[in-house]
Amino acid sequence: MRWKSAGDVKPPEKKWKDEGELSYVKTSGNSKTANLAAKNQVKYQFTEKVLGTWKLGAILGENEGVKSAENYFTDLKVDYLFTERFYSLANAGWLKNKFAGIDRRLYGGAGAGYKFLIGPVNFLVGELGLNYVSDKYIDETGKNYLGGRAFGKYTYAFTEKNNFSQSVEYLYDFSDSEKYEVNSETALKSALTGYLSMKAAYVVNYKHKPIPSTLKNTDTTTTVSLVVNF
Repeated sequence: MRWKSAGDVKPPEKKWKDEGELSYVKTSGNSKTANLAAKNQVKYQFTEKVLGTWKLGAILGENEGVKSAENYFTDLKVDYLFTERFYSLANAGWLKNKFAGIDRRLYGGAGAGYKFLIGPVNFLVGELGLNYVSDKYIDETGKNYLGGRAFGKYTYAFTEKNNFSQSVEYLYDFSDSEKYEVNSETALKSALTGYLSMKAAYVVNYKHKPIPSTLKNTDTTTTVSLVVNF
């Protein structure tokens, strides 16, 4: 009879992953600004076919002692994998971004996704879905509507922990063809240690018909963050 050694026993696969980001920028002198951005993403593999993802984050900004940015969000998503590449999804979330005109947004819906490229170097995923959206704007108006969502993300992995990614999200209001949004993130992540990475990201948020109409169509955010992986 042969006894199993420690090398024969495979460690159990980890069901959850957590990734947190934190960035802070402060300047003084001719320009006094302070910006704080924090994000966290938790993934939990319920079964081989069911994956849950919870994202939350906040961006706060102050310029010359006056608040210049305030953005909070949370999003919960569950994927059900039918094949290696094809999956369905259900999602729900909340966000608040007063400087972009949104006092409160609630949404929930469903859709489907497909993994066009699955690595090990190139990754490409696309998603299509419908959301029921309830908006409340800073001018004290509001709207409930059926919205469409299209999402795509490409990732190029230089190594397992160093990668470049580009994502684009398109949101459409079926009750108003002039009301649509495009959100884009370009990011580069580089590992420092087994648990720490640096991430540089450039985010563009475009609203074709902002409410109120006095707001600008485009908001951009540039961050350099410390990323912690668990």
